[in-house]
Amino acid sequence: MKTLSPLQIERLKYQPKLPKCLSEGINSLEMVEGAATQSVRDQEQIKALFTNTYGKPVVTFEHSGVVKSSEQRNIGVILSGGQAPGGHNVIAGLYDALKQANPSNKLYGFLGGPSGIIDGKYVEFTDEFIDQYRNTGGFDIIGSGRTKLETEEQFQKSLAVCKKLNISAVVIIGGDDSNTNAALLAEWFVKNNTGIQVIGCPKTIDGDLKNDQIEISFGFDTATKTYAELIGNIQRDANSAKKYWHFIKIMGRSASHVALEAALQTQPNITLISEEVEAKKMSLESIVNYMCDIIVRRADRGKNFGIVIIPEGLIEFIPEMKSMIANLNDIMASLETDPDFVNATTIRDKFDIVENRLDDDNAKVYNSLPAIIKGQLLADRDPHGNVQVSKIETEKLLIEMITTRLNELRQQGDYIGKFSAQSHFFGYEGRCAFPSNFDADYCYSLGFNAFALINNGLTGYLSSVRNLTAPANEWVAGGVPLTMMMNMEKRHGEMKPVIQKALVKLDGPVFKQLEENREEWAMNDRYLFPGAIQYFGPSCVCDVTTCTLQLERAKELVNA
Repeated sequence: MKTLSPLQIERLKYQPKLPKCLSEGINSLEMVEGAATQSVRDQEQIKALFTNTYGKPVVTFEHSGVVKSSEQRNIGVILSGGQAPGGHNVIAGLYDALKQANPSNKLYGFLGGPSGIIDGKYVEFTDEFIDQYRNTGGFDIIGSGRTKLETEEQFQKSLAVCKKLNISAVVIIGGDDSNTNAALLAEWFVKNNTGIQVIGCPKTIDGDLKNDQIEISFGFDTATKTYAELIGNIQRDANSAKKYWHFIKIMGRSASHVALEAALQTQPNITLISEEVEAKKMSLESIVNYMCDIIVRRADRGKNFGIVIIPEGLIEFIPEMKSMIANLNDIMASLETDPDFVNATTIRDKFDIVENRLDDDNAKVYNSLPAIIKGQLLADRDPHGNVQVSKIETEKLLIEMITTRLNELRQQGDYIGKFSAQSHFFGYEGRCAFPSNFDADYCYSLGFNAFALINNGLTGYLSSVRNLTAPANEWVAGGVPLTMMMNMEKRHGEMKPVIQKALVKLDGPVFKQLEENREEWAMNDRYLFPGAIQYFGPSCVCDVTTCTLQLERAKELVNA
């Protein structure tokens, strides 16, 4: 029997809130269709690849007042990719909806991610089983994985498992890559007349799976609040000791939404935004000079301490680093089977081989890096064949380069301070936290709504719940076609359809909020201390959502 903490016991009692239309009954919904859609880019290529599921309309649900019967269904669910707070509530919402629709319905959870549906490893959910996981963090209810669903063999095996369990729909809970796989599986199932539907749910703490219909991906709210608490704690410590510069790298490889949100919640002295670095074509040297300027000016005021926020993926947005990494990714596949590289006896020999294979300009950049960073660039690749940027200690690279530059400035008489640095990486700390009230409600609604999409015969859709800055009963439930979010990108040397990542908009209200306050926060220590996530008490304390969502929604309302 599990030992539960007092908070666990209380959170199990929490009943998540639903949009009004969903709370009035899963079998009394009316589906309203919008206009036909198209992909965000590369329309002809995407349409040719998804001939059976392309161009469908965005849909919304309304309460009809007419209760319809619902046929018996078996549904399968998959947790895919990295963990995000609230995943258990998506499954709980899905389970409650299908049982409300027809008590004979069954929900099967595939174990270990997409590999579970391929290998036929599953568990059937019961009330007793699922009630242990409501409103809790993590994906441990069935586990997750990063197996791709993209080959004919995988699709055939998935179909065989679904037929064995009489499954008529599959819900895939994941990020952009996972929902790209959901789109591919949905298309294949329709093309082969299987009668099996596929619905996705938008998950990723990175916040880069969003558009006009998907205002936020689940887990972002909880993760950023968790990181903000930790940053706030460090800021309090820095302001007390007054002798350390803390360099905090924060999760979010392909976009800087997490770093930006955490900065707005805590107001650190320096915040780097990857998209800005790329747009301004800032070199590694210019980034170091920018940071050194603030460090020197603070030292002139007797402040030899501060807080720096660094996005996890920064290194890939620095133009010369981006070019070098792209070049390196292209040659690493051949190097991994190259006898000279594989049999090299020293790391220095491997460095030399890499430098000889890189283009001249990229070789110069690679050669300029510290040995520890060179080694990290050669580590095992991710599933796409790319460098794993989370393993590159960008924060330590910046500390080393800043230390060197400050010593030069000291010798020139332009720096009088002391520089002592501490490095941190916040990633896993936020992925499985107890979901905030917002994420508990949002995720439950997404799962409940996913069954509504199934119950209305849809496939190739992403569960969508909007109007999220309003109270939950005013949220708008519906669905958006997965193909609507897709474009063509190069993966493993080939052009493939993928869901387009949403990057930080430099002309948007969220970045502008940071930009307008940078100088003030840099010099005057306007630190905010958010503290731990609150679950009980006034709604202004425990139900407030992210700065990002509030600022974006406020602009939408002004424009409307």
